[in-house]
Amino acid sequence: MTQKYIPLKDHETPIKVLFTGYLCSVAVGYFFALIQILFTHGMADGKLGLSLDDIVYSYYGNRSGTVLEKKLNGSMKQNASEKERFEIMQWVRDGADVKTYESSGVKKIIDERCVMCHNKEAGTIPDFSDVEVLKTVTTEDQGATFASLTRVSHIHLFGISFIFMFVGIIFSFAQSPTMQYKCIAIGMPYAFLLVDILSWWLTKIHPMFAILVVFAGMGMGVSFMFMWAISILEMWFYPQVFINKASGEPRKQLSTVILEKLAPLGGDTNASFLTNVFTISKTVFAVVADIWINSLLPFIKDKLNKKS
Repeated sequence: MTQKYIPLKDHETPIKVLFTGYLCSVAVGYFFALIQILFTHGMADGKLGLSLDDIVYSYYGNRSGTVLEKKLNGSMKQNASEKERFEIMQWVRDGADVKTYESSGVKKIIDERCVMCHNKEAGTIPDFSDVEVLKTVTTEDQGATFASLTRVSHIHLFGISFIFMFVGIIFSFAQSPTMQYKCIAIGMPYAFLLVDILSWWLTKIHPMFAILVVFAGMGMGVSFMFMWAISILEMWFYPQVFINKASGEPRKQLSTVILEKLAPLGGDTNASFLTNVFTISKTVFAVVADIWINSLLPFIKDKLNKKS
Protein backbone atom coordinates (compact mmCIF):
# COMPACT_ATOMS: atom_id res chain seq x y z
CA MET A 1 0.00 0.00 0.00
CA THR A 2 1.41 3.41 -1.01
CA GLN A 3 2.13 5.71 1.93
CA LYS A 4 0.00 8.86 1.54
CA TYR A 5 1.47 10.94 4.36
CA ILE A 6 4.85 12.22 5.55
CA PRO A 7 5.95 10.31 8.71
CA LEU A 8 6.70 12.40 11.79
CA LYS A 9 10.41 11.64 11.59
CA ASP A 10 10.58 13.06 8.04
CA HIS A 11 8.85 16.38 8.70
CA GLU A 12 10.87 19.59 8.46
CA THR A 13 12.34 20.84 11.75
CA PRO A 14 9.98 23.89 12.00
CA ILE A 15 6.96 21.57 11.79
CA LYS A 16 8.47 19.30 14.45
CA VAL A 17 9.05 22.31 16.70
CA LEU A 18 5.44 23.43 16.15
CA PHE A 19 4.05 19.97 16.98
CA THR A 20 6.36 19.57 19.97
CA GLY A 21 5.46 22.99 21.36
CA TYR A 22 1.76 22.16 21.18
CA LEU A 23 2.21 18.68 22.73
CA CYS A 24 4.34 20.01 25.60
CA SER A 25 1.91 22.87 26.31
CA VAL A 26 -1.05 20.48 26.36
CA ALA A 27 0.86 18.05 28.60
CA VAL A 28 1.56 20.83 31.14
CA GLY A 29 -2.10 21.85 30.93
CA TYR A 30 -3.16 18.23 31.55
CA PHE A 31 -0.87 18.12 34.58
CA PHE A 32 -2.38 21.28 36.09
CA ALA A 33 -5.87 19.93 35.36
CA LEU A 34 -5.02 16.88 37.50
CA ILE A 35 -3.78 19.16 40.30
CA GLN A 36 -6.98 21.21 40.05
CA ILE A 37 -9.04 18.02 40.40
CA LEU A 38 -6.95 17.07 43.43
CA PHE A 39 -7.71 20.37 45.20
CA THR A 40 -11.42 20.49 44.29
CA HIS A 41 -12.97 17.02 44.02
CA GLY A 42 -10.03 15.56 45.95
CA MET A 43 -10.95 17.54 49.07
CA ALA A 44 -14.66 16.66 49.06
CA ASP A 45 -14.24 14.19 51.95
CA GLY A 46 -11.93 16.55 53.85
CA LYS A 47 -8.78 14.57 53.03
CA LEU A 48 -6.21 15.38 50.37
CA GLY A 49 -6.17 12.74 47.67
CA LEU A 50 -8.80 11.58 45.21
CA SER A 51 -10.96 8.65 46.36
CA LEU A 52 -14.30 7.12 45.42
CA ASP A 53 -15.87 8.99 48.35
CA ASP A 54 -14.65 12.28 46.86
CA ILE A 55 -16.35 11.46 43.56
CA VAL A 56 -19.57 10.39 45.28
CA TYR A 57 -19.65 13.54 47.43
CA SER A 58 -18.94 15.76 44.40
CA TYR A 59 -21.72 14.41 42.16
CA TYR A 60 -24.19 12.51 44.36
CA GLY A 61 -23.53 14.55 47.49
CA ASN A 62 -22.93 13.73 51.13
CA ARG A 63 -26.52 13.11 52.17
CA SER A 64 -25.49 12.85 55.83
CA GLY A 65 -24.64 16.57 56.07
CA THR A 66 -25.21 20.01 54.58
CA VAL A 67 -23.36 21.68 51.73
CA LEU A 68 -21.82 24.24 54.10
CA GLU A 69 -20.58 21.58 56.55
CA LYS A 70 -19.08 19.58 53.72
CA LYS A 71 -17.14 22.61 52.48
CA LEU A 72 -16.01 23.60 56.00
CA ASN A 73 -14.63 20.09 56.54
CA GLY A 74 -13.26 19.86 53.01
CA SER A 75 -11.89 22.38 50.53
CA MET A 76 -12.60 25.44 52.78
CA LYS A 77 -11.15 23.89 55.92
CA GLN A 78 -7.98 25.99 55.91
CA ASN A 79 -9.90 29.29 55.72
CA ALA A 80 -11.19 29.26 59.31
CA SER A 81 -10.07 27.94 62.68
CA GLU A 82 -11.56 24.80 64.21
CA LYS A 83 -13.50 26.90 66.76
CA GLU A 84 -14.95 29.17 64.07
CA ARG A 85 -15.96 26.24 61.90
CA PHE A 86 -17.61 24.56 64.88
CA GLU A 87 -19.65 27.70 65.65
CA ILE A 88 -20.88 27.92 62.06
CA MET A 89 -21.80 24.23 61.95
CA GLN A 90 -23.55 24.49 65.31
CA TRP A 91 -25.68 27.35 63.96
CA VAL A 92 -26.51 25.26 60.88
CA ARG A 93 -27.51 22.24 62.99
CA ASP A 94 -29.68 24.43 65.17
CA GLY A 95 -31.75 25.31 62.12
CA ALA A 96 -29.76 28.19 60.59
CA ASP A 97 -32.15 30.70 62.14
CA VAL A 98 -31.80 34.19 60.63
CA LYS A 99 -32.79 35.71 63.99
CA THR A 100 -29.72 34.24 65.75
CA TYR A 101 -27.37 34.78 62.80
CA GLU A 102 -25.78 37.92 64.23
CA SER A 103 -26.16 37.25 67.98
CA SER A 104 -24.51 33.82 67.69
CA GLY A 105 -21.37 35.41 66.24
CA VAL A 106 -21.70 33.52 62.95
CA LYS A 107 -22.21 36.73 60.93
CA LYS A 108 -18.89 38.12 62.18
CA ILE A 109 -17.06 34.90 61.23
CA ILE A 110 -18.66 34.82 57.78
CA ASP A 111 -17.83 38.48 57.18
CA GLU A 112 -14.20 38.01 58.21
CA ARG A 113 -13.50 34.61 56.67
CA CYS A 114 -15.87 34.13 53.74
CA VAL A 115 -17.19 37.38 52.27
CA MET A 116 -13.77 38.33 50.89
CA CYS A 117 -14.45 35.74 48.17
CA HIS A 118 -18.19 35.08 48.46
CA ASN A 119 -19.52 38.54 47.59
CA LYS A 120 -21.67 40.25 44.95
CA GLU A 121 -18.74 40.65 42.56
CA ALA A 122 -17.76 36.95 42.81
CA GLY A 123 -19.86 35.90 39.85
CA THR A 124 -20.67 32.17 39.92
CA ILE A 125 -20.11 31.43 43.65
CA PRO A 126 -22.77 32.27 46.29
CA ASP A 127 -22.86 35.78 47.83
CA PHE A 128 -22.55 35.16 51.61
CA SER A 129 -23.05 38.83 52.42
CA ASP A 130 -26.76 38.01 51.98
CA VAL A 131 -27.94 35.67 54.76
CA GLU A 132 -30.76 34.33 52.59
CA VAL A 133 -28.20 33.14 50.04
CA LEU A 134 -26.13 31.63 52.87
CA LYS A 135 -29.20 29.67 54.00
CA THR A 136 -29.37 27.93 50.61
CA VAL A 137 -26.12 26.06 51.42
CA THR A 138 -27.34 24.99 54.88
CA THR A 139 -29.60 22.37 53.31
CA GLU A 140 -28.74 18.70 52.70
CA ASP A 141 -25.75 18.29 50.40
CA GLN A 142 -27.02 16.68 47.19
CA GLY A 143 -23.84 17.19 45.20
CA ALA A 144 -23.66 18.87 41.82
CA THR A 145 -26.91 20.32 40.50
CA PHE A 146 -28.30 19.27 37.12
CA ALA A 147 -27.78 22.85 35.92
CA SER A 148 -24.08 22.80 36.85
CA LEU A 149 -23.64 19.35 35.26
CA THR A 150 -25.19 20.65 32.04
CA ARG A 151 -22.84 23.65 31.99
CA VAL A 152 -19.68 21.67 32.77
CA SER A 153 -20.62 18.83 30.38
CA HIS A 154 -20.85 20.99 27.29
CA ILE A 155 -17.67 22.90 28.20
CA HIS A 156 -15.73 19.64 28.61
CA LEU A 157 -17.14 18.10 25.44
CA PHE A 158 -16.17 21.10 23.32
CA GLY A 159 -12.80 21.84 24.97
CA ILE A 160 -11.38 18.35 25.41
CA SER A 161 -12.58 17.26 21.96
CA PHE A 162 -10.46 20.03 20.41
CA ILE A 163 -7.42 19.03 22.48
CA PHE A 164 -7.62 15.40 21.38
CA MET A 165 -8.35 16.38 17.78
CA PHE A 166 -4.99 18.16 17.45
CA VAL A 167 -3.11 15.49 19.43
CA GLY A 168 -4.74 12.88 17.18
CA ILE A 169 -3.79 14.76 14.00
CA ILE A 170 -0.13 14.86 15.07
CA PHE A 171 -0.20 11.19 16.13
CA SER A 172 -1.81 10.18 12.79
CA PHE A 173 1.58 10.90 11.13
CA ALA A 174 3.24 8.27 13.35
CA GLN A 175 4.85 5.36 11.56
CA SER A 176 5.66 2.83 14.28
CA PRO A 177 2.11 1.69 15.28
CA THR A 178 0.03 -0.25 12.74
CA MET A 179 -2.92 1.49 11.11
CA GLN A 180 -5.26 -0.60 13.26
CA TYR A 181 -3.66 0.47 16.54
CA LYS A 182 -3.46 4.09 15.40
CA CYS A 183 -7.22 4.11 14.77
CA ILE A 184 -7.87 2.58 18.21
CA ALA A 185 -5.57 5.08 19.99
CA ILE A 186 -7.11 8.07 18.20
CA GLY A 187 -10.68 6.94 18.85
CA MET A 188 -10.19 5.89 22.49
CA PRO A 189 -10.16 9.35 24.12
CA TYR A 190 -13.44 10.33 22.46
CA ALA A 191 -15.12 7.12 23.64
CA PHE A 192 -13.79 7.62 27.18
CA LEU A 193 -14.76 11.32 27.11
CA LEU A 194 -18.39 10.40 26.41
CA VAL A 195 -18.28 7.72 29.12
CA ASP A 196 -16.75 10.25 31.52
CA ILE A 197 -19.50 12.83 30.96
CA LEU A 198 -22.21 10.15 31.16
CA SER A 199 -20.72 8.79 34.39
CA TRP A 200 -21.14 12.21 36.09
CA TRP A 201 -24.87 12.10 35.42
CA LEU A 202 -25.17 8.46 36.44
CA THR A 203 -23.27 9.11 39.70
CA LYS A 204 -25.61 12.02 40.40
CA ILE A 205 -28.46 9.50 40.22
CA HIS A 206 -26.71 6.65 42.09
CA PRO A 207 -23.28 6.55 43.83
CA MET A 208 -22.41 3.08 42.51
CA PHE A 209 -21.44 4.66 39.17
CA ALA A 210 -18.54 6.57 40.77
CA ILE A 211 -16.12 3.82 39.71
CA LEU A 212 -17.08 4.62 36.10
CA VAL A 213 -15.71 8.16 36.55
CA VAL A 214 -12.33 6.72 37.58
CA PHE A 215 -12.32 4.20 34.70
CA ALA A 216 -13.12 6.87 32.08
CA GLY A 217 -10.55 9.31 33.45
CA MET A 218 -7.83 6.64 33.43
CA GLY A 219 -8.76 5.66 29.87
CA MET A 220 -8.37 9.23 28.61
CA GLY A 221 -5.07 9.60 30.47
CA VAL A 222 -3.60 6.37 29.06
CA SER A 223 -4.61 7.19 25.47
CA PHE A 224 -3.20 10.73 25.81
CA MET A 225 0.14 9.48 27.20
CA PHE A 226 0.43 6.82 24.49
CA MET A 227 -0.13 9.25 21.60
CA TRP A 228 2.05 11.93 23.23
CA ALA A 229 5.00 9.59 23.86
CA ILE A 230 4.92 7.96 20.41
CA SER A 231 4.71 11.36 18.68
CA ILE A 232 7.65 12.85 20.62
CA LEU A 233 9.79 9.72 20.20
CA GLU A 234 9.21 9.53 16.45
CA MET A 235 9.94 13.22 15.87
CA TRP A 236 13.20 13.43 17.83
CA PHE A 237 14.43 9.93 18.79
CA TYR A 238 13.41 7.67 15.90
CA PRO A 239 16.85 6.10 15.17
CA GLN A 240 17.54 5.48 18.88
CA VAL A 241 14.15 3.92 19.68
CA PHE A 242 12.71 2.44 16.49
CA ILE A 243 15.83 1.31 14.59
CA ASN A 244 17.85 -1.79 15.51
CA LYS A 245 21.46 -0.51 15.74
CA ALA A 246 22.96 -3.92 14.98
CA SER A 247 21.07 -4.56 11.73
CA GLY A 248 19.94 -1.05 10.83
CA GLU A 249 16.43 -2.41 10.23
CA PRO A 250 13.28 -1.04 11.90
CA ARG A 251 12.36 -2.77 15.14
CA LYS A 252 9.20 -4.83 15.33
CA GLN A 253 6.06 -2.79 15.76
CA LEU A 254 4.67 -2.68 19.30
CA SER A 255 1.49 -4.50 18.29
CA THR A 256 3.54 -7.33 16.77
CA VAL A 257 5.67 -7.67 19.91
CA ILE A 258 2.55 -7.78 22.13
CA LEU A 259 0.88 -10.42 19.97
CA GLU A 260 4.05 -12.54 19.94
CA LYS A 261 4.05 -12.44 23.75
CA LEU A 262 0.38 -13.39 23.77
CA ALA A 263 0.75 -16.12 21.14
CA PRO A 264 0.56 -18.91 23.77
CA LEU A 265 -2.88 -17.54 24.68
CA GLY A 266 -4.09 -17.63 21.08
CA GLY A 267 -2.82 -14.30 19.71
CA ASP A 268 -2.48 -14.15 15.90
CA THR A 269 -0.56 -11.37 14.12
CA ASN A 270 -2.72 -11.87 11.01
CA ALA A 271 -6.05 -11.58 12.83
CA SER A 272 -7.93 -8.38 13.67
CA PHE A 273 -7.65 -6.65 17.04
CA LEU A 274 -11.19 -7.62 18.12
CA THR A 275 -10.64 -11.22 17.07
CA ASN A 276 -7.47 -11.36 19.17
CA VAL A 277 -9.22 -9.79 22.17
CA PHE A 278 -12.02 -12.36 21.92
CA THR A 279 -9.66 -15.32 21.43
CA ILE A 280 -7.29 -14.32 24.24
CA SER A 281 -10.18 -13.50 26.61
CA LYS A 282 -11.71 -16.91 25.92
CA THR A 283 -8.39 -18.62 26.64
CA VAL A 284 -7.80 -16.63 29.84
CA PHE A 285 -11.36 -17.32 31.01
CA ALA A 286 -10.91 -21.04 30.40
CA VAL A 287 -7.65 -21.06 32.41
CA VAL A 288 -9.19 -19.09 35.29
CA ALA A 289 -12.29 -21.33 35.29
CA ASP A 290 -10.09 -24.44 35.38
CA ILE A 291 -8.07 -23.06 38.33
CA TRP A 292 -11.29 -22.13 40.17
CA ILE A 293 -13.02 -25.49 39.62
CA ASN A 294 -10.04 -27.78 40.17
CA SER A 295 -8.02 -25.89 42.79
CA LEU A 296 -9.63 -22.91 44.56
CA LEU A 297 -13.16 -24.26 45.00
CA PRO A 298 -12.06 -27.62 46.50
CA PHE A 299 -9.65 -25.74 48.80
CA ILE A 300 -12.42 -23.39 50.05
CA LYS A 301 -14.83 -26.31 50.54
CA ASP A 302 -12.18 -28.22 52.48
CA LYS A 303 -11.56 -25.23 54.81
CA LEU A 304 -15.30 -24.73 55.38
CA ASN A 305 -15.79 -28.43 56.17
CA LYS A 306 -12.95 -28.35 58.73
CA LYS A 307 -14.45 -25.28 60.45
CA SER A 308 -17.90 -26.84 60.59
